[in-house]
Amino acid sequence: MLFNSLDFAVFLPIVFVLYWFVFKNSIRSQNFLIVIASYFFYGWWDWRFLALIAFSTFVDFIVGKQLDKTEDRNLRKSLLVFSILVNIGFLGFFKYYNFFLDNFITAFTFMGMPIKANSLNIILPVGISFYTFQTMSYSIDVYRRKLRATTDLVAFSAFVSYFPQLVAGPIERASNLLPQFFERRKFDYLKAKDGLRQVLWGLFKKLVIADNCAEFANAIFNNSTEYEGSTLVLGAVFFTFQIYGDFSGYSDIAIGTSRLFGFNLMQNFAFPYFSRDIAEFWRRWHISLSTWFRDYLYIPLGGSKGSKVQQIRNIFIIFLVSGFWHGANWTFIAWGALNAIYFIPLLIFGTNRKNLGTVAMDKKRPSLRELSAILVTFALTVFSWIFFRAESMNHAMSYISGIFTAQLFQVPDFSVFPGALTLLILIFGFLIVEWKGRAGQYAISGMKAIPSKARRWSIYFLIILIIDIFGSTSEEIEFIYFHF
Repeated sequence: MLFNSLDFAVFLPIVFVLYWFVFKNSIRSQNFLIVIASYFFYGWWDWRFLALIAFSTFVDFIVGKQLDKTEDRNLRKSLLVFSILVNIGFLGFFKYYNFFLDNFITAFTFMGMPIKANSLNIILPVGISFYTFQTMSYSIDVYRRKLRATTDLVAFSAFVSYFPQLVAGPIERASNLLPQFFERRKFDYLKAKDGLRQVLWGLFKKLVIADNCAEFANAIFNNSTEYEGSTLVLGAVFFTFQIYGDFSGYSDIAIGTSRLFGFNLMQNFAFPYFSRDIAEFWRRWHISLSTWFRDYLYIPLGGSKGSKVQQIRNIFIIFLVSGFWHGANWTFIAWGALNAIYFIPLLIFGTNRKNLGTVAMDKKRPSLRELSAILVTFALTVFSWIFFRAESMNHAMSYISGIFTAQLFQVPDFSVFPGALTLLILIFGFLIVEWKGRAGQYAISGMKAIPSKARRWSIYFLIILIIDIFGSTSEEIEFIYFHF
């Protein structure tokens, strides 16, 4: 079920009414409703894969209880390894089986030992990369004694399957989300109103920015050999805003929806395209995944301790794994490696934690130096997204070689793409709003401070009107990260 669908528009109010009016006096009943609603929400896509979520939930629930009971170090390690193998095993089979098979066949053929093996027609379960990481973090935290295991299967099932963030995050830690299922939740009007405001902004990002950018990005990337350098740059820029509007829009809707039910999810995007270097970008982009890799892979590898060579090794491992997490294609690995290369100079010169605060805080405009840093970082990011979007490494290299031609500095022929110029104007306006709200949790969170009710509602109406004009489409477009 898509957030941007009529189905969800019917589903959400029904769950909301049952949650607050029918089951409001029982935490356990509310949790049970969330489990049923979440399984219905996921099963709307394909009910057959509900068994995967249920099995993963049951395994980590049992493992957590056993980890809490025993002091035997070997047994505790074995339990943790079992949990990780089950979750990674599911992820590996559904997401990476054909990738490894094809590459083994290619490698053996290259060595003069051709082998025959049939690939499988495997359907990738939506959100499997997200909920497997969420359940694994629970088992790891219980193993590390950072969290007590729960004995409430209903609450734990609700934590794993919680529908607002089930299929595309944020990847929540059990230490943040799980305790909220044991707290009595009272309806908070101001919290709910703020949630609806964030949902509205998320829908704007998805329907107006992402989906319109997708139309032009797809047209250019799918026919890249037909276009000149400047048009290819335009295609990469459109994809840059497509993936941001799409993914951060989903996170905004998930976080806002959660606030309707009294839950607080972590911020997943913090205006990453205003970053002044790549290190800052990765502190602001997909925060739940970046911090997951930091806590469960980077720090155990040694983190920033040890020699520079060891630190560089750790950075490369993190970015390569992050790239591979996104998909079974060498393009994602190349994307991760390129970001590691961007990051290394900052690490070597000790400037990777230079820009920790909000850019141009308490100022209307950035300084010339800040603006230059933002533009350079943005350009590097746009370039790396080419690998992320390309169908293959050959496609990526062909696309890049097509950019660096004599036509690079020509103005793109906008007559070929009716509406592209209008979209660029919309993106510019979108960036202004994002810039003004960059210190908040989301761009229009500061609207609650506007004293005039008429002015606030005028802005809401304008956003809805723009969504209606530019976001109306006969086709419901899936969120990009459903495929990861």
